[in-house]
Amino acid sequence: QVQLVESGGGLVQAGGSLRLSCVTSGRTFRSYTMTWFRQAPGKEREFVAGIFGSGGTAHADSVKGRFTISRDNAKNTVYLQMNSLKPEDTAVYYCAATPRLNFGASLMEYWGKGTLVTVSS
Repeated sequence: QVQLVESGGGLVQAGGSLRLSCVTSGRTFRSYTMTWFRQAPGKEREFVAGIFGSGGTAHADSVKGRFTISRDNAKNTVYLQMNSLKPEDTAVYYCAATPRLNFGASLMEYWGKGTLVTVSS
């Protein structure tokens, strides 16, 4: 069983930065595709950024140039560096994992409980 625990959320002013972390249990972390999703109040969950075990990444257009996903396989951790935050980035951010080479939410096998990011204007 793989467990994911997110941390790093909080309240920040617009233009500020936060770094989210997702620690994963299990020995197969380095082979897993890791993805960040977010869900704002009253909105559907959306893809934010994903990273393959090989290190290849993808970012949603809405966060390109501001957010960066990375991973440290030695620490079983995936990160989301968020810069130039905007009020519209306010959401619960979820970490998810799958052994598949895909960032689709429906293909994620494991999910964290989420961490709240609030960006004030």
